[in-house]
Amino acid sequence: MTGSTRPVETDTPATALGPTALVLGTFSAAGTWAFLIPWTVLAGALAITFGAMGMHYARRGTGRMWTAAAGTALGAAGFIGTAMLLWSMS
Repeated sequence: MTGSTRPVETDTPATALGPTALVLGTFSAAGTWAFLIPWTVLAGALAITFGAMGMHYARRGTGRMWTAAAGTALGAAGFIGTAMLLWSMS
């Protein structure tokens, strides 16, 4: 193994915001098509929130911008997709 597994001083909880947003956003976008409506709305809202916080910290040098931005976009797609699905049913 070439890389060190020791924590370094740049490792903060803020580095996990982008990947968390990406996972929640993926679940939200996929859940829209599987009709998992309550979980999709919750996951989408959390993905948008965590993604926005992750982008804030990524601009300051902590974490990665692409994971936070992708998580935010997928979360918004899932959240809006679910809202449009519910709106079309009423």
